[in-house]
Amino acid sequence: MNGPLAGVRVVELAGIGPGPFAAMLLADLGADVVRIDRPGGAGLGIDPAYDLTNRNKRSVLIDLKAEDGPGQVLGLVERADVLIEGYRPGVAERLGVGPDVCLARNPRLVYGRMTGWGQDGPLAHRAGHDIGYIALTGTLSMIGKDGEPPVVPANLVGDYAGGSLYLVIGVLAALQHARTEGGTGQVVDAAIVDGAAHLATMIHGMMAAGGWQDRRGANLLDGGCPFYGAYETADGGYMAVGALEQRFYDEFTDLLGIRDEIPARKDFDRWDELREAIAARFRTRTRAEWTAVFEGSDACVAPVLSLREAPAHPHIAARGTFTDHGGITQPAPAPRFSATPGAVRRPPAMPGAHTAEVARDWDVPLTDPQEDR
Repeated sequence: MNGPLAGVRVVELAGIGPGPFAAMLLADLGADVVRIDRPGGAGLGIDPAYDLTNRNKRSVLIDLKAEDGPGQVLGLVERADVLIEGYRPGVAERLGVGPDVCLARNPRLVYGRMTGWGQDGPLAHRAGHDIGYIALTGTLSMIGKDGEPPVVPANLVGDYAGGSLYLVIGVLAALQHARTEGGTGQVVDAAIVDGAAHLATMIHGMMAAGGWQDRRGANLLDGGCPFYGAYETADGGYMAVGALEQRFYDEFTDLLGIRDEIPARKDFDRWDELREAIAARFRTRTRAEWTAVFEGSDACVAPVLSLREAPAHPHIAARGTFTDHGGITQPAPAPRFSATPGAVRRPPAMPGAHTAEVARDWDVPLTDPQEDR
């Protein structure tokens, strides 16, 4: 084991989306994550060998609806530091592995709960997905062009930023508390609606101060500003422009070759004119040609690369932002640590592949329900 969380034991009750991603983050940081898969499985609907959110983990098969299922999980819980589950409120309790029974078996356990709506409130028991959570928090309303429908940012803003990252922060904070003198375990209620709303804290402050309009495509950072956005090139590619500060803007317009032909950047009434001048200029060359023009400058301009192109970019490659493991190119663990670096140690855990291994290492009796068939 390596990474700053080496020695931390985590039980993950299998699910999809933000729960597994949060557990992957802990595993990337060196925690020993044991994923409890159920017979028949529940995943992304792809070959589990490619489900990268299950990398660096081990898997055991336990049927929680079987007579001995909850007992086996509780045996692991007694030896764990953290448990992560992503069921609807009340489901873990009905299965016999809710926080009360788990904390009774292990008073220092951090019980992490990952949901969209949270453990309480009018919508707590309703089904939902990322798009609905960011819709109700106002976050989705900010993304896209004025007069057009909001743009869905994959499931990055809700599931992973508002969900997984906040769950991990909560788990680590609670783990710190549990390990202090007299500290105890506790439940971490990580709701995507809470995290997605919290992500927009700065925006709410700007809006209160009159510096942000409550409509998309009309502000400094949401595409409303002509020198903060993406522009199409002659070959159908795109360049991203973020020349907000005056000195970066001056360098940007110099290299673009339009500095003497455009209205002043603070002439807000002529921003549409400025945007069209920038767009027209970008359409005269290819993405590769513009990349060469801005190479080495402080103009804050970058090519918009595809997912397949990104790993080969010289800077991304030099930092090792992506890594290859088991023939799959994937993002490397982040962030970086000088004394306890993380690494991709294991490929995605195949359901039930480590039952005997975990039983030995955690000194817990486990049975594979598939062996009884």
